[in-house]
Amino acid sequence: MKVLVTGSAGSIGRVVTLGLADRGHVVVGLDRVPQPDGEDGAWHTVDATDPDAVAAVLAEERVDAVVHLAGHPGEGSLPSSLTSHVVTTGALLDAMVEHDVRRLVYASSNHAVGRTPRAGLESDLLGVDVRPRPDTYYGVAKVAAEALLSLYADRHGIDAVACRIGSFLDRPETVRQLETWLSHDDCVRMIEAALTAPAPGFAVLYGISRNTRAWWDLAPGRALGYEPQDDAEDFAASVAPGPADQAEAAHVGGPYATAELERPALDRSS
Repeated sequence: MKVLVTGSAGSIGRVVTLGLADRGHVVVGLDRVPQPDGEDGAWHTVDATDPDAVAAVLAEERVDAVVHLAGHPGEGSLPSSLTSHVVTTGALLDAMVEHDVRRLVYASSNHAVGRTPRAGLESDLLGVDVRPRPDTYYGVAKVAAEALLSLYADRHGIDAVACRIGSFLDRPETVRQLETWLSHDDCVRMIEAALTAPAPGFAVLYGISRNTRAWWDLAPGRALGYEPQDDAEDFAASVAPGPADQAEAAHVGGPYATAELERPALDRSS
């Protein structure tokens, strides 16, 4: 399969780009920055908010699918978050319709449901059928991008899988991350499963590893062929309790659901 990976110079992007190539896929990179030193393959230095530039890449490369990882990975203002995550998704979807690309895998986030209270989840896993409860403007943008995927799945028949990624790290570093960790290898497994699942339509899965302490339901991912192999519990002995653990345990979004990130939606300083 020939796959366009946006945000391919980012932390997840580099892992996914190399991982898919190792599994035999042809990967085309796209990012606002030049290709990292030491990496080869097709590359386009393009801003994904530019619909003409995005369409030109798809016209040139004739890919089979898109993995959309581009976007600012943290909290920002409401307009910047919507531009980073929703406008880029719209540009890609329009170009996909124009050039008959039928599959998009999207890096959504656990922060789309981050304000969901943790109370009661110890025994009842959080499914993908809960209502959106974003914890930040970042989370709001992820919810809106998921809605846009749903629209294009219904309107144009595009297969779109939104992966609500947890904590993507080499290894878990906090108590919360023992529940939310996504290993590098499992991330590649997840993306490949979302790329190759037969006719998923619009689907959502939780992007975590097979963590003993997980409180997100892995069944939706398994239904698409994602079988995680790693477990954050292997690192539990090296994770010390911290002063923020109690606050981070109150909501699904952890630190993103705390008062520290609360701010007005629009900047009126100018």
